[in-house]
Amino acid sequence: MHATKRALLIACGLAAAAALPLAAQAQTDAWPTRPIRLLVGFPGGSTPDIAARTLAEPLSKALGQPVVVDNKPGASGNIAADMVAKATDDHTLGIVINGNLTSSKMLYPRLPYDPAKDFTYLSLIATAPLVLVAQNNLPSGAGFFDAARKGGDKWNYGSVGVGSVGHLGMELLKSRVTGFSPEHVPYQGNPQVVTAMLGDQVQMALIPPGVAMPQVRAGKLKAIGLTGGRSALVPELPPLADAGVRDFSLEVWVALLGPANLSKTAQARISRELEVIMKQPEVRQKLFEQGWQAVGTSPDGMRLRVKEEAAIMTRIISARGIKIQ
Repeated sequence: MHATKRALLIACGLAAAAALPLAAQAQTDAWPTRPIRLLVGFPGGSTPDIAARTLAEPLSKALGQPVVVDNKPGASGNIAADMVAKATDDHTLGIVINGNLTSSKMLYPRLPYDPAKDFTYLSLIATAPLVLVAQNNLPSGAGFFDAARKGGDKWNYGSVGVGSVGHLGMELLKSRVTGFSPEHVPYQGNPQVVTAMLGDQVQMALIPPGVAMPQVRAGKLKAIGLTGGRSALVPELPPLADAGVRDFSLEVWVALLGPANLSKTAQARISRELEVIMKQPEVRQKLFEQGWQAVGTSPDGMRLRVKEEAAIMTRIISARGIKIQ
């Protein structure tokens, strides 16, 4: 073979080989090929919905396709979670809360999905502590629990329903504080819980900072402490440990997931984009203003968090005999 021709063939071969990684990258970036449907199991304006819409805009820009938030409220978010689990189009994702993955299986004997098997875990998006709030005429700190012990089961606490984080969290708190035994009164939402406290129907509740702090700062309710350490969301509030409560840490959170059959291509692309998005100052600030601390985790990090919390919730549900009627 003529030397010039041989050299040309070798050069072409090297160029083709060098192009292979680029071709592989292009194939990875080929997803998505149409708009992404982001299911949320709560109504518009709810905290999970707000977090979803905050994520949707930068995710849409990064993926080059619209990310359409689709609210499917009902059954504490389990309707939307089940729709995600059964999706087969490779373009359906979901925003879920703690309970959908950590307690629903214990609370709903006929839950149509398996939290451990039917999803691709992608990332925790944001977290927030809960605030133990009480009527404004009650004592602060450890004095609150002394008064609550005297009140016994004549005192009540409100939550947004059986099996909610506020309900299970308070039952967990009861297991951590000797002689603390308020009775549960469920309501349709946190605004109703606040109204009940202001109306002397319940003495206390565990609610998110975004709901609690306007009432606390207005002097209408009293913040006893946070369910965990100090938080940048509410730096003025002490942890419940300062009131003598030990080994008690609880947060509400929202997470992004897909169905178990979500393609590896989609998983890789989402993980790569989320790693960048969750570090963007504007995204973190928007979530912060809505009462969320932006986090962002690996899929393994999310799975570990779910596993640890599910074990805690399973024990408290079993010990207290909690059931959805």
